[in-house]
Amino acid sequence: MTSLQHCPCGQGQYTDCCQPLHLKQQIAQNAEQLMRSRYSAFALQQIDYLLQTTALGQQAALDRAAIADWSQSNQWLKLEVVQHQPKLDKTHALVEFKAHYHDGKQAHIHHEISHFVLHQQQWYFLDPTLEMQITMKQPCVCGSGKKFKQCCAQFI
Repeated sequence: MTSLQHCPCGQGQYTDCCQPLHLKQQIAQNAEQLMRSRYSAFALQQIDYLLQTTALGQQAALDRAAIADWSQSNQWLKLEVVQHQPKLDKTHALVEFKAHYHDGKQAHIHHEISHFVLHQQQWYFLDPTLEMQITMKQPCVCGSGKKFKQCCAQFI
């Protein structure tokens, strides 16, 4: 991708927008910025970035091959942020978005309400689709050290 190309997330030039996050030169300042960078990562097949920006305790349960397949098999058309609620509590935020893509046969819109957690000054995506056996009393998947029921349980 050249420096003159627009960022897939729609917020400017890739080199000034999501690329510094993908290259770990910067970290997302809020949940919306992380979500936008994750959309760009899907569009650009930056699979490692997608894995690394998922909650720490969920990363081992991610299906890298399935994520890569979905990323590569679709043409990512545009991102539309519906709403961003940056303060659900001290460490959680919400981003509702519509990801427009084409699967080679027809156009689709993936509409999602995603939750994010701030851990050690870094935002992470909380993946509600993972098949994980989590009890309310075990340590939270985000790495906070709190019990799951006192931290991310209501957001997953």
